[in-house]
Amino acid sequence: MRKALVIGGTGTISAAVVRRLDASGEWEVWVLNRGRRKPAAGEHIHPLTADMADEAAAAVLLDGMAFDTVCEFIGFEPSQVERDVRLFAGKTRQYIYISSASAYHKPAASPFLTEGTALANPYWLYSRNKIACENVLMDQYRTNGFPVTIVRPSHTYDESHVPVAVHGEKGSWQVVRRMMEGKPVIIPGDGSSLWTVTFNTDFAVGFTGLMGNPHAIGEAFQITGDEVLTWNQIYQTIADALGVPLHAFHVSSDFLAKAGPQYDLTGALLGDKSVSVLFDNRKLKRAVPEMTTAVPFHRGVRIALDHILAHPELQVPDPAFDAFCDRIIRAQEKALSEVLGK
Repeated sequence: MRKALVIGGTGTISAAVVRRLDASGEWEVWVLNRGRRKPAAGEHIHPLTADMADEAAAAVLLDGMAFDTVCEFIGFEPSQVERDVRLFAGKTRQYIYISSASAYHKPAASPFLTEGTALANPYWLYSRNKIACENVLMDQYRTNGFPVTIVRPSHTYDESHVPVAVHGEKGSWQVVRRMMEGKPVIIPGDGSSLWTVTFNTDFAVGFTGLMGNPHAIGEAFQITGDEVLTWNQIYQTIADALGVPLHAFHVSSDFLAKAGPQYDLTGALLGDKSVSVLFDNRKLKRAVPEMTTAVPFHRGVRIALDHILAHPELQVPDPAFDAFCDRIIRAQEKALSEVLGK
């Protein structure tokens, strides 16, 4: 069996990858993280506990081990991938780095995005750090043959999360709760910008298809579904799944970014979600022909809501964000009333 090391392994994306690898029967999977969250249990899953920030300790733990593929899901800064190069050069046939589709140029010259689209995001430090990580790794590939593959996911969700454009620090539950209570929910802009959300099991098909794939070395791949929706459609689909009317309240993304610095909406909206994008996935499908959208959003959101509503521990209130929404709505309604002279 082939051997994979997954660094992280318990997040929205990485957990689905680990489960798919285990189910395939083709991979032995070592999941390395700090042990705060346990990876999925499986016949071929082996947990490893270490803090990768302690490079010396990680080197001792991994001494004598070699892998067909190393998957880095929690590398956010150049120093972290530089550490990985030191740890894994000569010890893996492939190193897959999870970057982000938010690294693409914002605002893009064209909404049609391919892996060749320029990387530049003046709005979001997170994205600029991802770009810097990509640059480090591709330079190592070109100069030293380090076997890197870059993966750029966009908005990926699972059964524990409902994808929305604007939410607080505690996730999207408060938005769902507002819908259930008949309160207006904030949608950026006029809600007509185009967006793609991808269920994590679909993402895992594309990702695992790149593992051990010789056509993936030295290349970048965006992994998203093919379904394109407006934000209005996304929110309406959530409301339909809940069986409640949607009370949409549209607010300029610029205004939200300035009014909500505590939620990093400059990056999350201006640098990502408010920009219409259409992902061209032909390159991925040439490498992974089985990649398809098996879970369209109208199904995925019902899976997520059924799971969340059945698990009270996932229903985390966010009164601060709720109050923020109410303030934004009151302020815009007051401004409109003053303009109309009412």
